[in-house]
This record gives sequence, structure tokens and C-alpha cells, in this order.
Amino acid sequence: MEKTLYEGEYKAMSIIWDNEPISAKDVSMIAAKTTGWNKNTTYTVIKKLEAKGFVKRTEPNFICTSLVSRDEVRRAETLGLIDKMFGGSKCALFSALINDKELTGEEIEALRAMVDKL
Repeated sequence: MEKTLYEGEYKAMSIIWDNEPISAKDVSMIAAKTTGWNKNTTYTVIKKLEAKGFVKRTEPNFICTSLVSRDEVRRAETLGLIDKMFGGSKCALFSALINDKELTGEEIEALRAMVDKL
């Protein structure tokens, strides 16, 4: 199963993760408020998520439950970003982060603490 999501799919998954189990109708109502999607758009995205193996829909009321955790998706997306932008080098990603002039002292210390725990 592919663990990457397009932006709209991620928005729908976030609604599901935050509220599951949740009916497709309720997903569409939340999506209408947060993204401006109509019901048909939301249902189409849910069907795509189901086809990709991210969501299971059960009767009655098309109850949506995630099959993949938010952390699994984050890991997959992060590794994809590292591969795409940094040639697979976590060191290059970290270097880009620590060379960012906009990091606060707190953020630098947090990164340092993470490295120290390794």
C-alpha cells in the first residue's frame, strides 16, 4: 500500500484521525466548514482513500475508520522528502535545519537534545 497522500487526501484523513470512527456524512460536514468542499468532493476523496488502503468504510452510515496511523504517514512522507530533496541523506536534512538562520535558541536546543538521545 502506498503511504503517501495528496494534500486534499491528507485533509480528509486528518478529519478521520481526529474523529474516528466517523460517518462519511460527518466527514463531509466538517470538510465543508474547514475546506469549503461540497459533499461530492468529500465522498470522492474518501473513496480514493479507501481504494489506496488508508480507510475502511462500514455499514450502516458509511462509518470511516483509518487503516494507517498518522505517524505511519508522517514517516513515509518524511522519508520521501529526504529522498527527494536530500538524496536520502538525513544528515543533509539536519544540516539544512541547523543552518536555518530563523531557528530560535529553543529550537536549536531541542534539536541538540534529540541528537544527544541517539
